[in-house]
Amino acid sequence: MIFQTLDDKQECVGVYVDGKLHFDGIPEGLTKTWKYTGSVQDDAVEYAWLYIGGKNLQEACPDHLKEELTEAQKTFKAYMLSLKIAKINMRQNCFFDLVPTDFLMEFCEVRNKITQHVFDNYPKPENYDHLDQAYKLIHKIRYQKMNINIDNCRHLMTTTSDREDVKMLVNKKPHYVDYNLFGTVTGRLTTRRDSNPILTLKSKFRDLIKPTNDWLISFDYNGAEVRTFLSLSGHEQPEEDIHDWNMRHLYSGVPVDRDEAKVMFFSSFYNHNDMSLNGSVYNRNKVLEQYYNGGSIHTPMGRSILVDERKALNYLIQSTTADLTIDRAVALDKILKNTKSKVAFIVHDEIVLDIHSEDRYKIPELKEVFQNNKLGNFMANVKAGRSYGSMEKLDL
Repeated sequence: MIFQTLDDKQECVGVYVDGKLHFDGIPEGLTKTWKYTGSVQDDAVEYAWLYIGGKNLQEACPDHLKEELTEAQKTFKAYMLSLKIAKINMRQNCFFDLVPTDFLMEFCEVRNKITQHVFDNYPKPENYDHLDQAYKLIHKIRYQKMNINIDNCRHLMTTTSDREDVKMLVNKKPHYVDYNLFGTVTGRLTTRRDSNPILTLKSKFRDLIKPTNDWLISFDYNGAEVRTFLSLSGHEQPEEDIHDWNMRHLYSGVPVDRDEAKVMFFSSFYNHNDMSLNGSVYNRNKVLEQYYNGGSIHTPMGRSILVDERKALNYLIQSTTADLTIDRAVALDKILKNTKSKVAFIVHDEIVLDIHSEDRYKIPELKEVFQNNKLGNFMANVKAGRSYGSMEKLDL
């Protein structure tokens, strides 16, 4: 049964089904809707928005419904503008309490028609389940307020420029992270304009980010993309620092230190015209023969991406690593369900948790789950701190 939710917040429960609005109870048998909102949490529900790769209503709308949708969206934007002018905080209020019932029904009906059109005309993506779980997690993160403050941050106030940046982050920027699941073709997360800029935040300002509980704990893979490549090539994972391992296997007898060897490796690894690694375990042609068909890559995580040969390896590794990390974030979130701790945010291949002291005994289990992803056991780094910028290595 197709339905539409009336707000995107978990506490704002209201649905439109068969021409009626329901607020006091959710009807049974709901199966399909436009997009997950948090107010209806049923794993059996499927989302048209995921079927079409994050396209908006206008892009998904068939021609015969475009006029009806346009009129509904004009009215919707007018209401949103009036609420903004009235300084109504939409994160603290339910949308359906602020607009006329007639409009809600008209808007939901056209959304129902577009939703039906999508399910009738688009195939289910191979990676649908991954997208479903990933979006539910980043939607949850969107409504978690970050603790951003200047405690113990006097060292950030030494220049006028830094003081202005700190003021913007503390007083003006939203204190939450709003990820875009479809911001890149590879699946790497981006953040929306009205989000905390966690993915591009200068490292010196990380001290502003504090836990809402007791500790920030981070997990990231040692040489994430290199380990992804080794797994795709069928090679066992080294149980040591990946760049130390590379020094012994690729550069033995070469007078270079670890940092120099790292630079040499990546300059060759991602250079399409450099064939110097093909005689080693890093045989790019061997991997591309398995995952690239001459016009697109098909990743082990179920993504198909159009790309030319020059960028194929980069897209394959980047996409697979991003999906592995998000998949592990979903797994960690499930472990922390019904606790005070939570997944705070994700930065590329790093997952940062906000841990309450009563859940500290879970950290070894969380590390083990993070390490064991769908491609194997990847060596992981663990850090802990009272702020994002002061995190130090944690030996477990």
